[in-house]
Amino acid sequence: MRADADNQLKERIRALARAHGFDSCHFSRPVVDAKFVARFREWLAGNYQGEMHWMAEDSRVARRMNPASMLEGVGTVLSLAMRYSPPAYSLAVAEAARSRGVIAAYAHGDDYHDVMKKRLKRLARALDETLGRHDQRVYVDTAPVLEHALAESSGLGWQGKHSLSIQRGTGSWFLLGEIFTTAGIEPDAPAPNHCGTCVACMDICPTRAIVAPYIVDARRCISYLTIEHRGVIPRELRPLIGNRVFGCDDCQLVCPWNRHAKRPEPDLLHPRGENVLPPLASLLALDEATFRQRFRKSPVRRTGRAGLVRNACIAAGNSGDLRLLEALAPLLEDDSALVRLHAAWAVGRLGRRAVEGMAEEAGEGNAADRALALLEACGKRETDDKALEEISLSIDYIRRI
Repeated sequence: MRADADNQLKERIRALARAHGFDSCHFSRPVVDAKFVARFREWLAGNYQGEMHWMAEDSRVARRMNPASMLEGVGTVLSLAMRYSPPAYSLAVAEAARSRGVIAAYAHGDDYHDVMKKRLKRLARALDETLGRHDQRVYVDTAPVLEHALAESSGLGWQGKHSLSIQRGTGSWFLLGEIFTTAGIEPDAPAPNHCGTCVACMDICPTRAIVAPYIVDARRCISYLTIEHRGVIPRELRPLIGNRVFGCDDCQLVCPWNRHAKRPEPDLLHPRGENVLPPLASLLALDEATFRQRFRKSPVRRTGRAGLVRNACIAAGNSGDLRLLEALAPLLEDDSALVRLHAAWAVGRLGRRAVEGMAEEAGEGNAADRALALLEACGKRETDDKALEEISLSIDYIRRI
């Protein structure tokens, strides 16, 4: 009888979760399995967190290891998933659209932090009517919580080798949130891992950031480099970024479990067509005001205007599209030294492309001369040492025999 009552309670809660926009709701104790602790320690030991220094802070590490510390008296963690639309294009199409930028699918619409947190709070209030008054906390991504570990322990889905959670039937196109509650709810069985010997996600990664199953070196990860990293992107990684300007979906696009994933109806993130493979020229032309307006409700705002334009410069340099030289020219005088540096790199790449294509296409010699002229002119006025170094290297790159 007790088991029947527990199952009925969980089904009522799952129905509430669905009513608030969540596709899955599973239950676990506030405990992290030892294998996830070991993976997290290995990740920290390799300094794979990059400049996300907060990830290695002792107090935050301790809280990740012990979810019970997130709420006094916590008895249950609800792991919840909200699906979002997979890209409407294939990996091959994205790579072929060289003059367009690739934005990760979760960022095609509204910021999931805002959307999910509001819905989690409303769900938590609704739970008071079902469970009686209990202390609760809601979390979406930013708290020191090993969310994928809790999701697997709850049976919601297993952690794939790319470190994201996967569900049978749904794949990995979903976002996680948690409700910590002092209510005692019977936990679900953990989710079994169904990755087997597959390493498609590891093999496809352009920068080889998945250094071992379940271990991602953020310092090489395109999502980290284009979003979290605030400084100069390492020169050796720039060509590998291709035309990705905000995040990267490659590991998900090749995952066999995503073959039959479908768009949720409705998609609560409200994806917008302007963020699906936007022309690089439009991103390079963004000033502060147009950036803030275009990405007002979008997670893309996280990069700031300088970060996104930096990324667009790299994509332009990788595009081989000589028409983008004129879109890059004003950025060599940008207020941001970060933008000027990456614009110089991009002009150098396009200038070299013109040199190498002179024998094939008329007019490319003019493009090479134009690139050199742009770089030489900006070199005379540049005051930032790193940007000056990049200008010099770019000029040499165009001129090399």
